[in-house]
Amino acid sequence: MSVLPILKWPDPRLMETCAPVEEITDDVRTLVADMLETMYAAPGRGLAAPQVGILSRIFVMDVGWKEGKSDPLVCINPMLQEVGDERAENDEGCLSIPGVSATVSRPSRVQMVWTSLEGARYVQSFEGFAAACAQHELDHLDGVITFDHLDAVARSAIEAEYEAQA
Repeated sequence: MSVLPILKWPDPRLMETCAPVEEITDDVRTLVADMLETMYAAPGRGLAAPQVGILSRIFVMDVGWKEGKSDPLVCINPMLQEVGDERAENDEGCLSIPGVSATVSRPSRVQMVWTSLEGARYVQSFEGFAAACAQHELDHLDGVITFDHLDAVARSAIEAEYEAQA
């Protein structure tokens, strides 16, 4: 396993739509292991394949590890199956946009379907922070970044804050 370099915005690969994973190969298993190591080293709670330059529909997340409740999740070809009506605002950070966070409004409950690394199909509901994290990582697979959820004024301000740090 190795820690991979994380792409930083405005790398154009972060705005690409990722291709489905057709087969779970040894290369996919290695990528997932490297992504988990990279996520923990960053330290983050989620990481999508395009953030490490691989345009495949894969993300990893572990929303509880920083509180000592590690439960890593590997999602291959994830899709939202149901989206709740209630919304919640969360301050979201992103490993590809380090040093800034943005308040993003998202559904507070979602149900997602995905394939595991072992090839099993999973369906699970997520609420609260886990729902926001899953949606954030899923966004990356569609070329959507945190900034894309902001109105023009908020986006301009946070982009300026990010660029001032660079």
